[in-house]
Amino acid sequence: MSEQFDEMSSQQLEGEPAALEAGSPEPASHKTSRPLLEVIAQLGLGETVARVGATLLTFIGLGLVVWFMQSFMISANASPADNPLQNTEPVATPAVQASFIPQTAGAYKGIPRMALIHTTIPNRPREELTFYTVQEGDTVFGISEKYGLKPQTILWGNYYILRDDPHNLKPGQELNILPVDGTYYEWQAGDGLNGVATFFGVTPETIINYAGNNLDPATIGDFTNPNIKPGTWLIVPGGSRQFISWSAPIGVTRENPAIARQMGPGACGVVTDGAVGFGSFVWPSDRHYLSGFDYSPETNHRGLDIAAKLGEPIYAVDAGVVVYAGWNDWGYGNMIVIDHGNGWQSLYAHLSVLNLTCGMSAGQGTVIGASGSTGRSSGPHLHFELMHTSYGKVNPWDFLPAP
Repeated sequence: MSEQFDEMSSQQLEGEPAALEAGSPEPASHKTSRPLLEVIAQLGLGETVARVGATLLTFIGLGLVVWFMQSFMISANASPADNPLQNTEPVATPAVQASFIPQTAGAYKGIPRMALIHTTIPNRPREELTFYTVQEGDTVFGISEKYGLKPQTILWGNYYILRDDPHNLKPGQELNILPVDGTYYEWQAGDGLNGVATFFGVTPETIINYAGNNLDPATIGDFTNPNIKPGTWLIVPGGSRQFISWSAPIGVTRENPAIARQMGPGACGVVTDGAVGFGSFVWPSDRHYLSGFDYSPETNHRGLDIAAKLGEPIYAVDAGVVVYAGWNDWGYGNMIVIDHGNGWQSLYAHLSVLNLTCGMSAGQGTVIGASGSTGRSSGPHLHFELMHTSYGKVNPWDFLPAP
């Protein structure tokens, strides 16, 4: 009997799908036991129902938020009688005794301001004159670089000390350091602003409006006779002028010896003949490097300070005739000038010994004297200049052979 039961059960299980596939109606027990969502999904309405449900939940959430906010606002605006939190009496604050307030040293009235450990100081341009004491080893170039100025500004700001001559720089001197590149001028009785400004290549307003000069444009008066007290020192921003020459004049030739008379007792008379140069040059000393100032029109040094120990030979750079031999009053000490007869002249200064005298001829490379430190010199060396009657004093580096 159990075998029949198993067989019937197997037939029922195997035959059930076939009955469903054939379109037979689903048993009632199956209809009631299947979930509603499964039925909706089989009808193809699952996605639609999900969207509708999400929308309903959103509206319900918004409604709850609006209701909560309205309830909160009504509670906040309620009168003290309705709001138990506001319906309280003020409580008196206990008085604080002054003796309990901690006192600090240096207390003061008002609102205190704490000191800043790191204070930012604005970088303002300097407008006033400052001073510098010359140290051993200083040069005009070095001092100008220290203050961000041009070398000529150092000379123009200290004419009464340096006389436009960089060789006059000595340790211990106190120099004026201008705040800007330009010149420094002492106002003289009878000066006019137009004339002074024109001389330095600026406008009168440049001088008047510079804050460091402390001039009042409203009270300056007539430019031809301004209200500036004689003896007043004025900074001329951007001003420039010709250097007052301390060096030997140009054009000491055999045809014009008279010009050399202003140079000192070494001036020669008329020279009618003598050797003529080739137009090319050799070095005037055995050492072909500097021991002092370079050629620098910016510092009014128009020659080379060539290294040479005391007594070393000095040579004529080209053939020519001596047109000056002796002491020079301009700071050169013992000096020789040779005219090469072709527009060129060469100058040799600070010599300790002179081998040639006026009117004597010299061949190229002839020993004309010995190096020294005569005149304004800080030590033995050769101050050498090369000049042309048409071009003036030129840079010797451009004409001497390579070192």
